[in-house]
Amino acid sequence: MSIIKANCNIKYLNSNKIFDLLTILRTLYYSKQKSNNEGNVILNNDYSFNIKRKRPEDLFEKVSDYFNAETLANYAESKSIMRTQKKIIIRALELLELKNNRPLILDAGCGPGFAADYLTELGYKTVALDIISEFLKYYDIMNLNPILADMCYPPFKPDSFDSIISISALQWIIRDVESERERLILTNLFVSFYQILKPESTMIVQFYPKSTVIMDFIAEIVNNKTNFKGNFIIDNPNNPKKRKIYLLLKK
Repeated sequence: MSIIKANCNIKYLNSNKIFDLLTILRTLYYSKQKSNNEGNVILNNDYSFNIKRKRPEDLFEKVSDYFNAETLANYAESKSIMRTQKKIIIRALELLELKNNRPLILDAGCGPGFAADYLTELGYKTVALDIISEFLKYYDIMNLNPILADMCYPPFKPDSFDSIISISALQWIIRDVESERERLILTNLFVSFYQILKPESTMIVQFYPKSTVIMDFIAEIVNNKTNFKGNFIIDNPNNPKKRKIYLLLKK
């Protein structure tokens, strides 16, 4: 076991497979919302959530339907979103613990390129992939090697990347655990990610699931369809507004 220290302390398990989600969640340790740097660490034996309000992912069938010209421009120009994504990518890199000094990283579902641009500033080599062409053209991001493609069907050769990072995109892919179509698409995504990662490489997905049922569904697919090792990591689990969920996987 190991402890990651950030806004809250989360104790997570390294396993040969992703644990059954309930097992994962019942072994999570986390701190209370705290007013000092240390906090009080407690054991949560029954962690779950279910967001009842309708989100854009629930109201629009396709991500491209939601990001019309006005919505896309508001998103791409939002300083708040830029700051949030920078914080998320910093946390993602902390969790990844990349060993290669100059890794090639795929930013899957890159949007206007916030994460890939910050990675490039840090000296990483990036490939920015998104399904919405207007995102890839909103800024001049040719230095990010933009690729117009569906992240569920990445057009790359096996063993291409040292890491994959996906920020705030997966919730658009899996919304209904009863949907056979979504099951097949999600399966192809993780099988493809496993194939295009180099051996011994790690990847991380930050996303906003509607419920722990969705997380359980994802864990089932990764367990049954790939040989990834890994676990979920939840920051600020008791604060819905600040909660951030990551899926850390190693090939």
